[in-house]
Amino acid sequence: MKFKEYDVIVVGAGFSGAVMAERFASQQNKKVLVLDKREHVAGNCYDKVDTNGVVVHQYGPHLFHTRHEDVWQYLSQFTDWHPYEHKVLAKIDGQLAPVPFNLNSLHAFYPKNKAEQLERLLISKYGENSKIPILDLKQTDEPRLQQLADFIYNKLFVNYTCKQWGCTPEEISPSVTARVPVVLNRDDRYFHDKYQAIPKNGYTALINNILSHPNITIATNVDAKDYIALEPDSKSVLVEGDVFNGLIVYTGMLDELFSYGKGELPYRSLQFQFEQHDVEFYQPATTVNYPNEENFTRITEFKHILSQQLPSTTIVKEFPQDYDKSDPNCNIPYYPVFNEQSQAAYHVYANEIEKYPKIIALGRLAQYKYFNMDDAVKNALDIFSSGSSND
Repeated sequence: MKFKEYDVIVVGAGFSGAVMAERFASQQNKKVLVLDKREHVAGNCYDKVDTNGVVVHQYGPHLFHTRHEDVWQYLSQFTDWHPYEHKVLAKIDGQLAPVPFNLNSLHAFYPKNKAEQLERLLISKYGENSKIPILDLKQTDEPRLQQLADFIYNKLFVNYTCKQWGCTPEEISPSVTARVPVVLNRDDRYFHDKYQAIPKNGYTALINNILSHPNITIATNVDAKDYIALEPDSKSVLVEGDVFNGLIVYTGMLDELFSYGKGELPYRSLQFQFEQHDVEFYQPATTVNYPNEENFTRITEFKHILSQQLPSTTIVKEFPQDYDKSDPNCNIPYYPVFNEQSQAAYHVYANEIEKYPKIIALGRLAQYKYFNMDDAVKNALDIFSSGSSND
């Protein structure tokens, strides 16, 4: 591989890497090489057609939504859209109801008279269409609303969160709890952004289109660590042992880039169990959460997303687990761990990478931060525009 022919080497072909590659190629006429250790582009957004004919998301469901006009306009250059508004149900004590908890959920779990009474209390105290953090509701001085808050917290939130993050209830961060709303309306949509849709031909096709500029070369099944190394004394980047004078856009794990010299960063991983069923539909919504009884957190049925008309269906069950880089069953890092200790460990690496002027580190892994897809695109567009991408 003739690395010296390129002005920019991008490590990772997910949204962050693809957007940066396209910007350098189209806006600065740079020759860009994109490397990915997987056999495909699109990162965790990778989708494909399975043997049932169903378009499945190999690494769990990805539902695009954004309020960012620039993100929507940028991506719309590379895809047409299939309108889709995501709805989630939770199965609690055998009953399905919308999540986040709203007035429809209230009426699903309580008898009519009790539900109407609680609805009047909620709207009188907080106002119609309000979004009340569950911690605020738990602190109310109204006993009936306190009981409702305890029901929501215990039945919908606490066990699901403990499964997702592998923690005890006492270890749940208040910042996580504060994000759980009770919504005082009957809008069952999970997201409320202006733009909600799925790439008409899938995420893989979208990423391939972003990377289709003639200045861009893609190499999959290539582990960048086999070729790229850091030179700590000069703070330069070596590619195949020689100093690389171009830019490196790095979207992987910082601890891996530094060969874990300052310790491993903790992540949560996921195990996906795909099942094919000889029925038209397995469940009434794309996603059903299982907060309590099951080992998995949710089931996603992909046919709902693109409204596919097929006689059989495909679902996936998600089992959260700890990340272990040496175990092939749990060596994909999906989520950074959000606590003070892990954030402090990340900032040690972040401070080190800033000393390398030829490296731009961005994305969920490199910035150790949860990004939705639109956040990842917005972040890449902003970093490129900020001037930090200039060599």
